[in-house]
Amino acid sequence: MSPVTERVLLVDSYDSFTFNLAALCRRAVPDCSIHIIKNDQLTFADLLSYTEYFSAIIDIGAANHLWRVDNSRLVPIFGVCLGLQSLATQYGGRIKRLPVVKHGQVSVVEHTGGDIFKGEELAWTFDNDEHTRIVMALKHSKRPFWAVQYHPESVLTEGGGLEVMFNFWCLARSWNAARNRSLLPWDGKASTVFGSPWPNLLLPSISEYCTESRTVLTTALHLPDLNAVTICELFNVANDKSPFVMLESAAAPGRYTIIGCLHSTSPHITYSVGNDYLHLRQGESCARIPLVSHDVWSWVAAFMNERKASGGLVGYLSYEIGVESLSIPVTVAGERPRHPDMNLVFVERSIVLDSNDGTIYLQSILEGDHRWLADTTELLRSAAETHSTPLTNGTHSSTDGRATFSLPDGETYQSRVSICQEHLYAGESYELCLTAPTRITLRDLPWVASETQSPSWERYKLLRKLNPAPHAGYLRLHPTTLVASSPERFLSFSRPPGATFQLRPIKGTVRKGPDITRAVAEKELRGSPKEVAENLMIVDLIRHDLHAVVGQDVDVKQFCTVEEYSTVWQLVSVIEGKVDDTVDAPDSHRANGALGWELLRRSLPPGSMTGAPKKRSVEILQTLEDGERNVYSGAFGYWCVSGAGDWSVTIRSCFKYDGRYTCKHTTVAPPDDRAEEWVIGAGGAITALSDPEKEWEEMLIKLRSVLRVFGYPASREN
Repeated sequence: MSPVTERVLLVDSYDSFTFNLAALCRRAVPDCSIHIIKNDQLTFADLLSYTEYFSAIIDIGAANHLWRVDNSRLVPIFGVCLGLQSLATQYGGRIKRLPVVKHGQVSVVEHTGGDIFKGEELAWTFDNDEHTRIVMALKHSKRPFWAVQYHPESVLTEGGGLEVMFNFWCLARSWNAARNRSLLPWDGKASTVFGSPWPNLLLPSISEYCTESRTVLTTALHLPDLNAVTICELFNVANDKSPFVMLESAAAPGRYTIIGCLHSTSPHITYSVGNDYLHLRQGESCARIPLVSHDVWSWVAAFMNERKASGGLVGYLSYEIGVESLSIPVTVAGERPRHPDMNLVFVERSIVLDSNDGTIYLQSILEGDHRWLADTTELLRSAAETHSTPLTNGTHSSTDGRATFSLPDGETYQSRVSICQEHLYAGESYELCLTAPTRITLRDLPWVASETQSPSWERYKLLRKLNPAPHAGYLRLHPTTLVASSPERFLSFSRPPGATFQLRPIKGTVRKGPDITRAVAEKELRGSPKEVAENLMIVDLIRHDLHAVVGQDVDVKQFCTVEEYSTVWQLVSVIEGKVDDTVDAPDSHRANGALGWELLRRSLPPGSMTGAPKKRSVEILQTLEDGERNVYSGAFGYWCVSGAGDWSVTIRSCFKYDGRYTCKHTTVAPPDDRAEEWVIGAGGAITALSDPEKEWEEMLIKLRSVLRVFGYPASREN
């Protein structure tokens, strides 16, 4: 059989390593055609009618009926993880729960050296007691069925990944050849059911408009004495009525800070999950726009296609908009107003600070905007000459009687950690990121917001002082205000063509102290099986998300490296994906960076905030958490119309809803216009190695980093 004609069907059980398996298969057999379907996409009878189109099937646990198929319909099958258990139970095997869950942990696998290991039991490992033998690979004695329990596609698998996949293909080819089994020619019927093979990197044109780039007006100034706070206070950040956006690199390794200079008609887009429309606000006008044939993501992509130059969208995406993308029902609580799930403003004028060399860049895509550039240049130079400094140092706190605090209950949180672990022991998930909200309510606010003082801005300045972060942000996009000091980049993508997509998950944190040297931090983080397991499972999930969109070229550039930040040591991995120049070349019918926007859509919610596998983990967490996460654990950042983007995970942050600034389409009124509620989310990744009490303590540490800006006394935390 010619390798060119070989096709594999990969059955996806909504797991978080499917596309990693596809990439491994492509490496083992470069010329094979890989088609991927969900395990509930076809009935067994329908699937059976298409097996003659495929050389082999790779299954992740859904092929129960295929193991028992009639001899005339036999096809080589390779089971992975639950696929092994499925094969075993179909032929009399029994599954027993291990005393220790091994998700994310590295074990040595011993094997016979034959068959797919070049058996029936082919391979095994041992439990922690070194006496309990655990089956790691099986084959059927007569049928062309093989399976492994471990993950051959994991980034840390050595010797049992590519080699085992290649050996399976050799065995499948030999079995097919010995029986003169040939494939049906691919036809329209099969194409309709299974679609294009993976990877399919061609994005459809999403706009009927043919647009070209606008002229960009720019000025560069060398003013190293000016900082972001000073510049913001020169540009009306104190007016609490007006929208304002800044994405700040307030600590290393961050470099660039972006300040949006909004004007009265800057387009402001908001969307709430479940709606078939969005709101587009410009000044006092707010239009309700039906999505019709679009979803909100493609509508925004079309919007961006009509605006090509230097400028772009700045704002946040909620956790729930990611849940919606997973096709999981989102239960919307009706007792309080909801934050928009997509809240973005289009920035046409911006100031960009380079903290490395003190250069300040002014940019405008408004036609003939030379006067703004000249006036802004003069304003900044004058401020630098007079050594203008912020009027305040960000010392505002709410320790008076107006403030009430509602923290999570420690016993409840710890009991939920234990429930998470029960789900892990049952094999429902590998890792669960459990979170809980803290609410701070301030009362007796003025009926009308001040135009000269912004309490939320004062809180941001205090937060950046207490907890400087490389991915900080102040987003006042009514009705939501977000004050953020995130340490974690979620996703960045460079300008096309040939864009690079990078994700930097953080799992593991040690707070700095006099006795916490790098060596101590390395031991506590890299030396901890729990911390490494957390990181590994999220790294493999992210590789899966990247492979799904960008195809084969995905690489782990850095695994579990301890990085130093202003106040903490953190365990960080870096995963990158790349595409060929032809994939994302400029197209007049498609927005620059459309592939990055698609990857963002398909990667939310951030895997570091859900666990793995993502969909099942989110479903479990919905039963354990008391309500929506809203803005928390989503992402905030920008998408530039030049095609670049940078989004951070919304953690170490607080946000509020201001009912004084809702558009005419709002149907739910806030319960009290003179009460201001701030929300802080915090939590942690739960694994089988987690200790409930320590997880509670870790959650409090994360909470404290933001809670301090409200003057909350540490003595009350327990």
